Amino acid sequence: MATERQLAHEPAPEYGRGRQLAHRIFMETMAAIDVRRVMLQKIQLEGEDLVVGESLRLPLRKPPLVVAIGKAATRMATVLDSILGGRIGGGVVVSPVEPAEKLSRFQFYAGGHPYPTAGSRKGAEAAIDLVSGLTASDMVIYLISGGGSSAFEKPIDPEITIADLVEFNRALVNSSLPIEEINVLRKHLSAIKGGRLAMAAFPARQLTIYISDVPASMPSMAASGPSMPDESTSELCYELAERSGLIPRFPARIRKHFEEKTLAETPKPGDACFAHSDYFCLLSSEDAVKAAKKAAAELGFEAEIDSAERDGEYREAADAALSALDMFAKSQAGRVVCLVMGGEVTCPVTGLGLGGRNSSFALYAAQKIEGERRVVLSAATDGRDGNSPSCGAVADGNTISRARALGLDPAQFLAESDAYHFFRTLGDTIETGFTENNVRDVRLLMSF
Repeated sequence: MATERQLAHEPAPEYGRGRQLAHRIFMETMAAIDVRRVMLQKIQLEGEDLVVGESLRLPLRKPPLVVAIGKAATRMATVLDSILGGRIGGGVVVSPVEPAEKLSRFQFYAGGHPYPTAGSRKGAEAAIDLVSGLTASDMVIYLISGGGSSAFEKPIDPEITIADLVEFNRALVNSSLPIEEINVLRKHLSAIKGGRLAMAAFPARQLTIYISDVPASMPSMAASGPSMPDESTSELCYELAERSGLIPRFPARIRKHFEEKTLAETPKPGDACFAHSDYFCLLSSEDAVKAAKKAAAELGFEAEIDSAERDGEYREAADAALSALDMFAKSQAGRVVCLVMGGEVTCPVTGLGLGGRNSSFALYAAQKIEGERRVVLSAATDGRDGNSPSCGAVADGNTISRARALGLDPAQFLAESDAYHFFRTLGDTIETGFTENNVRDVRLLMSF
């Protein structure tokens, strides 16, 4: 279907501006999914009732307690405090970044990311203390966002140290496991993940408002689901660790639980501790890709969302994505097109450079589209791509020739896990800074 711009005979987007247009679409997407903006749209206080979304109305008999964890924790807590007019009984905020200003009635902790720190443990212990010993007349509101799995942690085995957790998480992060499988392993070693924080708060009324950085079908994987039932099992943990060859890489105090199969089971769907719990997804990858499609269409692209599951290894995912772009472009009879994708690919670390899955995806794709009138952007909505200061990169059919003119070898940068410096040299990194959000990644593939 032709866009309004094309029906009005306005010029179609030009390939020469492709990288800039892709960057603009991504920035407009980020504006559309701003946490404050969306919370004010979807959450209101009406009299003595908290109205969440279109169908959830909860009476506030007394000021609620609030536990906010993850990359968006401070932003979410601040906005909720505003919505409730400061009517909060107490709260704990655990975020990877120390806030410039702190709300009254809240305790703030700086947890680690991508690895837990002493602050992660202190924040978890403060949250347990806050929600323990409550009654059915109490209410706890959880504000959950990506990054909570490392920022918020307390091992269920008291002998496990923070150093053990760092070594354990480093093995997981540097493996080829997708985030949902990493979180299965994290849950079963934790005193607060996999619904165990909800157990501590029982019998209080519990509301979870979450920003999902996991596949839509797995909401309990967001921040490893401290307030949600856990569908995964300890048997799955053993299977994942053995199949991935991770057990020898775990520290001794953690490795013994896998070798001796002594992991305690998490609370499952139907457990009584979830009887008075409600859940509301504030933002997800679906919101991001819909916003990107809208922004692309408004610029004159024939835009479409690719609904296929493409969360595998980044090179395989890029090959599949470019094939999907081929099919979409052919179906549009020569029009300029933009294929929008969400999700997260995997990208094993093979070197000591700076970068992550997004810049690696863009660099690999750049080699595949060399000489073609195509553009590929891949960027993280949390503002950070792996261990780099950027959130991703954008490439076009001229990227490789420009790089070679500067003496840059794409294969070498990929092998050294240093895609950030490759794109930084070309001026094609995507820089947003820390966004206080995380709904997975956004990828744009354009054909002119």
